[in-house]
Amino acid sequence: MTVAGGSSYGGRLARATVLNPVGQAAIAAWIAANIAVLVLANGFLPFDRPALAGLPFAAQMAAPSIGLIEIFALMGVVWWMTRRRTVPDMAARAPQRRIAARETALVLTWAMLGQAGGWILGPALGYRPFSFHIAGTLVGCSTLASPGEVWTWMTYNFVVFAVIPYLWFRRRYSSEQLNLRSAARFSDLTLIVVIAAIEGALQLAVFPGIFKLTPHQLMLAAPLSFLVFFLGTVLPTMILIYAIILPRYLKLTGSVTATVILGGLTYALMHLVEGWSIFATPRDTALSLIFVFLTYLGPGMFKSFVTLRTGNAWVHALGYHAMAPHVIADAPMIARVFAIG
Repeated sequence: MTVAGGSSYGGRLARATVLNPVGQAAIAAWIAANIAVLVLANGFLPFDRPALAGLPFAAQMAAPSIGLIEIFALMGVVWWMTRRRTVPDMAARAPQRRIAARETALVLTWAMLGQAGGWILGPALGYRPFSFHIAGTLVGCSTLASPGEVWTWMTYNFVVFAVIPYLWFRRRYSSEQLNLRSAARFSDLTLIVVIAAIEGALQLAVFPGIFKLTPHQLMLAAPLSFLVFFLGTVLPTMILIYAIILPRYLKLTGSVTATVILGGLTYALMHLVEGWSIFATPRDTALSLIFVFLTYLGPGMFKSFVTLRTGNAWVHALGYHAMAPHVIADAPMIARVFAIG
């Protein structure tokens, strides 16, 4: 997945993935995960996903792999648009390896403790366990979240996963070292617009519910959806993983491929308990955890790739997260949650 020279993106991608031990392990894990789901599911996925419930089992199984192909194609667009740019030395933005390893371990520990806190806090307040998404995000849910649940989830995630890590690391590192400053503003803005346009069109095809909103509903629900998800998941994702952890992964591994995959795995790790997950039996638990990996590895890898190419975590946050999917797909849910008529 590296980046300079004269050969095609497809050839680079194949060599960087297939010839890299981490890439080989990821391919093997992807195949094994799909086989495990086929064996465990026995033709039925038990998840609480009303938006996908009507799809045949084969279509639900194929969706993550089809999505991964689209993600690799979008990576190709990013590579082509940035092919003449000087790719920033992100490893140089991280401290020396010993400190980078310690900081990575501490941040990952904090992230898991924060998730565990959300799993406890949500039910303690009469809500569902909190994750990086509020229940009903993207795929719907059988029981709609209440406004109180949405505001509490948003505030908890924003404080625990964005504000506290940012304040701690900003005391020690500059905005550039945290991938929060653009070195090529016009190029980054162009990339944001292109990514958002492509992904937005795909999201509109997959999630057409926004077209069913009245103009009044859209005027209120779209900005509210942007606010809720920007604070509740976009900024926490950007700060925790792509501002802080990603440069340290590159410093520790020395491999762009390994860093992209580790970024994807970390993104999936932050969604362990989704609103659609079912933990009633060991089988349901295994299926839920495997599908978290299948669902979020690819998007997390893309966020890693575009951040490594640009050195700017805002590009993925604005181009690939805030609007598509969380306004396009989730504005209808927000309209229902807040009874916007």
